[in-house]
Amino acid sequence: MATTYLTRTFGSGGSTTKWTYSVWLKRGNLSYDTANIFGRYQSSDYFTGLYFSGTDGIQFLQKHAGANAGRLMTSDIYRDVSGWYNIVAVWDTDNVTADDRMKIYVNGVSPTIINRINPSSGFGSTWNTANPNNDIGRADGMDGNTNYFDGSMSHIHFCDGYAYAASDFGEIDATTGEWKIKTSPSVSYGTTGFNILENGNSVTDQSGLGNNFTVGGGTLTNTEDCPSDIFATFNNLNNYWAGSTFSYGNTKVVTSSLSYAANLSTLGASTGKFYAEFKCTDEGRGYPQVGIKGNSPTAASDGVSNGADSVCYYGFDGKKVVGGSASTYGATYGTGDIIGVAMDLTNNRIFFSKNSVWQDSGDPTSSTGAITIPTSTSGFYFMGVDDEDNAGTNTWEANFGNGYFGTTAVSSAGTNASGIGIFEYDTPTGYTALSTKGLQE
Repeated sequence: MATTYLTRTFGSGGSTTKWTYSVWLKRGNLSYDTANIFGRYQSSDYFTGLYFSGTDGIQFLQKHAGANAGRLMTSDIYRDVSGWYNIVAVWDTDNVTADDRMKIYVNGVSPTIINRINPSSGFGSTWNTANPNNDIGRADGMDGNTNYFDGSMSHIHFCDGYAYAASDFGEIDATTGEWKIKTSPSVSYGTTGFNILENGNSVTDQSGLGNNFTVGGGTLTNTEDCPSDIFATFNNLNNYWAGSTFSYGNTKVVTSSLSYAANLSTLGASTGKFYAEFKCTDEGRGYPQVGIKGNSPTAASDGVSNGADSVCYYGFDGKKVVGGSASTYGATYGTGDIIGVAMDLTNNRIFFSKNSVWQDSGDPTSSTGAITIPTSTSGFYFMGVDDEDNAGTNTWEANFGNGYFGTTAVSSAGTNASGIGIFEYDTPTGYTALSTKGLQE
């Protein structure tokens, strides 16, 4: 979440002339100016930081005596909120080649640098010194702000005294051509190095050195979403009105006060059976809707309740709306209710539940009592929520299998035969999470 960070004092300190930092991360809210990946802030004149800028590029910066002693700024932008990035930062001022003293790799590739200031030979970084506020997920005070990172991080390696390449932490998948994680890289950690967030939310150093971190603020959650199994979230780049507010790694949304503000999932599917849960945590003055849609919204009247390729369960009166046509369906719902969605794209059917009770005598396991899904011109369907009243908003927390509503773990983890994802209620037989492993199934 946006105020969560990790912190540690590096004891007597380590090498300030040679080190490597590797992290896998997934971005959430993109509205934060300078979202810090890691940093050591001593003062406005002395700090080291790696962060996303307000333009969604990456900056690797060493400030010394108020001047930029080393700087890399990418022209490439990184706005993907659906997948994970592997970012590797290398500081090596022992290198005789000036352009090799600072390096950035993103998914194994060196990005285009539009602003480069090479540090001088042997110049020491502020990071890895024996001082407090060596932080992950923020750099306290940088540019006058706390600058928290919003999203998820995993498999963080810091190698004190070593300059490694991106290929030491990841590799190209021979089948897909994508950059994939090396879960057990053959690297050394020196004295102050560490390996954290390798297994769930553990801040215990897995390198064997005992260089543990602590949670400095906020709440650290152990999401099922990880580099080897990417789960859907709300897509904050696919909101037509661009007025909704997202948080908790895009698993929470406060809908726009504008009418028909559809907020859809980052992942969609054309076949298969998928299950997800949406908790209405504040009905507000809006008209809550949960459903699916086959295309991105393109107009004010194009949401999950009124598009030709949409199906929704309407909280205000319990009706179903299929292709824009409403009819009697189930119970009303509002604040505190959890709406389950079972989307069967193999048979073109959908089912909705309220607090584990399937509506209109539906049964996704036996495929009876279903709503027929209308044809989508795109061939794909996305899950999401909507708000049909410009006089108010709704607050939704989605569980696409991450095991949480916001920062609260599900209270009664239901059974799930697929073993992919953790849900509040039992997953219907034959259904799985909307994730990359679920899509492969």
